[in-house]
Amino acid sequence: MLDVVMEDARWEGLALQKQAEVAVAATLDHLRLSKEDWEVTVLGCDDARIADLNAEFREKPKPTNVLSWPAQELAAVEEGGKPAAPEVDFMGDATLGDIAISYDTCMVEAAEAGKDPLHHVIHLLVHGTLHLLGYDHIRDGDATVMEALEVEILGKLGLADPYMSEDGS
Repeated sequence: MLDVVMEDARWEGLALQKQAEVAVAATLDHLRLSKEDWEVTVLGCDDARIADLNAEFREKPKPTNVLSWPAQELAAVEEGGKPAAPEVDFMGDATLGDIAISYDTCMVEAAEAGKDPLHHVIHLLVHGTLHLLGYDHIRDGDATVMEALEVEILGKLGLADPYMSEDGS
């Protein structure tokens, strides 16, 4: 189940609900998890709100593009390893977690990189969903695994490699 909360009305113009449905479903499908079995909440906000969240939860008082709060600790123990599979808890809770995405930062990044804003939003939502599933990019080996998954998932959606420059390098 996907719940999308739009605090910033500008997200309606980018059909955040639809983009979130596509990104979360594609990510779960790629990892062989049923979208019907798991709950994700997406908050579409602005830079002011995400800066507050970033300050509160990461002690970084500045805007960012996307934040994720996994409901379970699934991170791989070994660098470059596979995270643990999510499990429904003893109370029947199947929550993967929450994602917040900032309209302002997303649009600036897309413009600066010459990317389609919708493609960039889908990439960031795939990225955020992977964080909910224990993937990370702090250690180099983990970053390699996570970025490869993003490229595979986006490729299945017909979207370009977000880590490749326009000139193919």
